[in-house]
Amino acid sequence: MKKAIILSLMLALVLTGCSFKVPQAAKVLTPDEAKAQITDYINNQLLADAPYKATINSISDISGVYKLSIGVNDQQIDAYMTRDASLFFTQIYDMKKKPAAASSTAANTPAETTQEVNTKTAKPTVELFVMSSCPYGTQIEKGILPVAATLGKKIDFAIKFCDYAMHGEKELKEEMNQYCIQQNEPAKFAAYLNCYLADGKTAADFETDLQKKGEAQSKSADILAKWAKVSADCVAKVKINKGKIATCVAATDKKFNVMSGFADQSSWINGQFPQFNIFKDDNTKYGVGGSPTLVINGETISTARDSASLLKTICSAFTTAPAECQAQLSSETPAPGFGTATAASGSDSASCNTPTAQ
Repeated sequence: MKKAIILSLMLALVLTGCSFKVPQAAKVLTPDEAKAQITDYINNQLLADAPYKATINSISDISGVYKLSIGVNDQQIDAYMTRDASLFFTQIYDMKKKPAAASSTAANTPAETTQEVNTKTAKPTVELFVMSSCPYGTQIEKGILPVAATLGKKIDFAIKFCDYAMHGEKELKEEMNQYCIQQNEPAKFAAYLNCYLADGKTAADFETDLQKKGEAQSKSADILAKWAKVSADCVAKVKINKGKIATCVAATDKKFNVMSGFADQSSWINGQFPQFNIFKDDNTKYGVGGSPTLVINGETISTARDSASLLKTICSAFTTAPAECQAQLSSETPAPGFGTATAASGSDSASCNTPTAQ
């Protein structure tokens, strides 16, 4: 997992200033021609040795250049290319907009990413939408669980799921499992999730090793078994009634057609991702596009993913903040994925999403 994330970040850096070797009088490419050329360039040059490939999710003409939305390793990267395919770059500055004033401490201080909630209530509602195997969903879960524990019943907190899955059968099954634990034994859910987020590291590393060997498909049963064992071990550790959860999962599967939908690829979003419709109405209501999406008092909120920042953001939603909002929580950002490591940077805005999923 770590190597895959590093490679994706390397891609984002390599994109800046890259150029194609094309004749000076090269023709202007159509969007389809540009898409084919840039796909070939990224996958056969930039990612030639990587265990995954990029896809161009959308291409559009913006002020005489092509804007690209590139999906790679569960990340979305916006990039641009000239229409003759001579230049490829990641950022455009709008000269009609006045740049923000520079701060004297900007070079030494991370950008502020904590957004205040406009709608204030006596008991804020906090809804976190994730995919259970999205590395950025698990990242923010690790940051928000200490906040939920600190604020306790002072907030209405729930972890919900996106209405599509990007990480295969294991993700669909685990999301039904987590949904049923919340429904049947909510007091034990946080303990279960803390266990799952930590112990899933072994299974994630196992899966990554198989993918690097090109064995993800042939070893899918092994992958499912590894993840099922993590879940079962955590259920046992937290002393959850596994029979009750199994009954709930079966009923949930039948009601929402989860596994039958997985088997019927014609029902997948854009033929790529199976649907997961338990929280379909909420996804539609809030315009959830990917994992993670944080909604507080009905507002979609952007914030850093460390516990201290999340506490500050959630506490801004109170009409009168309780004493618990003064708690000193960790300002270290959890690393994406499973395990207990921390990230090098102060915040992270990456997500698992596809622009065409809505």
